[in-house]
Amino acid sequence: MSRHHDMPVLVSRDVEIESVLYNLWRRARLHLALPIRFAIPVTGKMILIVEAESWIVVDGNRNDLPILAWVDFQDKGRDSLHTPVQCTLNYYHYLASRIRVLALQTLQEGLEKSLHLH
Repeated sequence: MSRHHDMPVLVSRDVEIESVLYNLWRRARLHLALPIRFAIPVTGKMILIVEAESWIVVDGNRNDLPILAWVDFQDKGRDSLHTPVQCTLNYYHYLASRIRVLALQTLQEGLEKSLHLH
């Protein structure tokens, strides 16, 4: 899923990812076959694609057009599991901020369930 690299970014922000969520993703990268697709509830066809290097929300109605992407995780030299991780959050759609929190909740719930079943 490199399509988000080819799309123009409307806004890019530096954000912090909570350690709990980041650590779940690290475990998923070790134990699950990526990419994984999670449907985001109550959004119609919005899908969260979890990859080895990024998390991307796409519009399934529009041929997986990127809406949001968490990229460039700054985890080099991270020496503590309880500290947050910095990354870049790219917005590709003007209404993307409306689903950001729901996408992160979907990510956490989906990874917890997938890792529990594994």
